[in-house]
Amino acid sequence: MDRPLSRLDRVLVEIERALGTALDPQPASNRPSPSIGIAETELDDSQRRHAGGLMRVNHVGEVCAQALYSGQAAVARDHKVRQQLLEAAAEETDHLAWCGERLHELGDRPSLLNPIWYGGAYTIGAVAGLVSDRLSLGFVVETERQVEAHLEGHLSKLPETDQRSRAIVTQMKEDEARHAANAQAAGGIELPGPVKGMMRLAANVMRFVAYKI
Repeated sequence: MDRPLSRLDRVLVEIERALGTALDPQPASNRPSPSIGIAETELDDSQRRHAGGLMRVNHVGEVCAQALYSGQAAVARDHKVRQQLLEAAAEETDHLAWCGERLHELGDRPSLLNPIWYGGAYTIGAVAGLVSDRLSLGFVVETERQVEAHLEGHLSKLPETDQRSRAIVTQMKEDEARHAANAQAAGGIELPGPVKGMMRLAANVMRFVAYKI
């Protein structure tokens, strides 16, 4: 018979999730990669480095998404909201695995700063969740909208011949749009303009650093 998780149990679960997300180079995915069945194409060194940098940024984005959702779910008041956050996080794990796999194929690596990215995003998620579930869901809406726009930009920046990376980014973009719509339908509030601006600024800093490190 399963027993309810104690506070210590929950802390240990969060630590295990954090270590798995930030440090595991190849987590398991529930869905096959969208790149399966697409032939690898020749990329010159410059194209390969550029594609690797972009996919590293996307990988960091998924690390942050995992952390954000985990922080929100840990303090969510409503069980349905918590369950919705955890379900979205499961799909983000797929994205994380796909990006990690593609980085390996490109001969590149994840960001060396993943533990820092995770810690920062987890804190933001937990703070938002402590204010209210509706604000927490509003963060999901705005985060996913910005990520969707970011992925659209990456589709224009990835080498045209890198169809494997492009297939992954396209599926990620579709999933993020659905996560935003679901969070809004669940009661997510519109965030103030200054908050959106701060989120956009933080994301730009993350993208700049993660592309290189």
